[in-house]
Amino acid sequence: PTLAGEPALPRLGADALTERERDVVRLVARGLLSKQVADSLGLSTRTVEKYRGRIMAKLGLHDVPTLVRWCLRNGLG
Repeated sequence: PTLAGEPALPRLGADALTERERDVVRLVARGLLSKQVADSLGLSTRTVEKYRGRIMAKLGLHDVPTLVRWCLRNGLG
């Protein structure tokens, strides 16, 4: 259930993402900045931002807080 005014979360599960996308989104859900995610995974900041954008497009999400909620509901937080 969603709160009034809260966007509905996509019904896609974590298996809709590649393993690398799941790695990135787990760290984003923990509150890490793109630079911190990049350092942790040995990627460039730009690559992390591209992953995050691709993940959000794939899931039909438009902001990071909603992405974090999706992660938590799908066991990726």
